[in-house]
Amino acid sequence: MKIDDYSFGKIAISGEEYRSDVIVFQDRVRPDWWRMEGHSLHREDLGEILAAKPHTLIIGCGAVGMLRVPGEIKAFLESQRIRLIALRTGAAIEEYNAHADDPNAVGAFHLTC
Repeated sequence: MKIDDYSFGKIAISGEEYRSDVIVFQDRVRPDWWRMEGHSLHREDLGEILAAKPHTLIIGCGAVGMLRVPGEIKAFLESQRIRLIALRTGAAIEEYNAHADDPNAVGAFHLTC
């Protein structure tokens, strides 16, 4: 699944437009990705992602990088053998599209700040 377009607050994936944070799996999009604490990632925010057992997780941290991935989350993902790539959302989308054909890659994108 390829991401067609991104601008602050909206993303287009396979011809469908979303205006809330999303998780992009190879076969579906999970809209309305809400986190326990809006700008800090917690293990509880990753349940659906972990269930998919990805090898690579690409996080879009927002247009200016406000979403933080704490060290304990990085260590946890590493312990699960999940490669984490966390970038500002524009760059993360480019990275995700480079992995678009990889069935073991998942992207989670914060669309605003």
